[in-house]
Amino acid sequence: MLVSALPAAPLPITPGERETLVALARSQTAPHRQVLRAKALLMAADGEANVRIAEEVGVTPVTVRDWRKRFSEDGLAKLGQVRKGRGRKPTITDEQVAQIVRLTTEETPPGHTHWSCRTMARHVGVSHSAVQRIWSDLGIKPHRVDTFKVSTDPKFEDKLVDVVGLYLNPPEKAIVLCMDEKSQIQALDRTQASLPMVPGRAGTLTHDYKRNGTTTLFAALDVLTGTVIGQCLPRHRHTEFIKFLNTIDREVPEGLQVHLILDNYSTHKHSEVERWLKRHKRFHFHFTPTSSSWLNQVERWFRELTEKNLRRGIFPSVPDLIDSIESYLNAHNADPKPYVWTATAESILAKVQRARTKLQHVVNQK
Repeated sequence: MLVSALPAAPLPITPGERETLVALARSQTAPHRQVLRAKALLMAADGEANVRIAEEVGVTPVTVRDWRKRFSEDGLAKLGQVRKGRGRKPTITDEQVAQIVRLTTEETPPGHTHWSCRTMARHVGVSHSAVQRIWSDLGIKPHRVDTFKVSTDPKFEDKLVDVVGLYLNPPEKAIVLCMDEKSQIQALDRTQASLPMVPGRAGTLTHDYKRNGTTTLFAALDVLTGTVIGQCLPRHRHTEFIKFLNTIDREVPEGLQVHLILDNYSTHKHSEVERWLKRHKRFHFHFTPTSSSWLNQVERWFRELTEKNLRRGIFPSVPDLIDSIESYLNAHNADPKPYVWTATAESILAKVQRARTKLQHVVNQK
């Protein structure tokens, strides 16, 4: 039997079904066959031919045709079920599965922000393990939420292209530094002695602490080598920022242009800073868009500093805190590893545009 490779009519799916299928297709914990089926259905929704889909996911065209038919008839309700007559018989009905999916994605219980397994189980009249299994099979996680903020900077595209261009195609005879401040780092000491980790028991820290002062870390990450220029200063005013700029000026060899990627904090645009720039012609500032700290690679280094040094640290004084930060900085620079940036400006802009479109759709529905 010959199977046509011509594009088929797009499989009709709702925006909510598409979001569920996309999440399932990207899942690393869902059953492999369900991930394949989700990918196939998404391709079918885009009008791909059954033969092309079959080649992509590694099944037969007949299987793809059967998946399309079942989804057209039952939607997401039977996505995680085996064919009738095979395996253990389901203990809940297809209507209950569809109801659980609809309630989870479209409604919330009275007085709550999201469903729990037990709340949903009581509402629908099934066991909480059945709800948990359905959510797991479909990659639905109502207990989790991702945070985000889409930049409203009117010069977002220009700034994005500028910064990404420095990452992907840095200028010759120049150094590109990602710079920022980690302000108000607290020297925290615990109120009681901590117990060390032993086999069978984790180490302990008291949940309460004593505050012993703060410091601000100025850091500039070399995107090419991964080394970091760092300096701890008492505050983060423009005067401290200029001190750090002078430190960078001393550290970077003469003859190299210095391109600094930094955020829009008012300190970075102070009149005294602008006068300093006029006296130091080799320095060039490149500002990230507002609400786009993810674009500055030094933020990733700050996160690692927090996880590996600060979070479990015990600091009886500010000098102890500074010594610890400098020790971490020296260890990092002894074996630096640069972060590899691969995203193009075009791919980021496309993702931002999709986010704006979805947000506008939500606003229009209210």
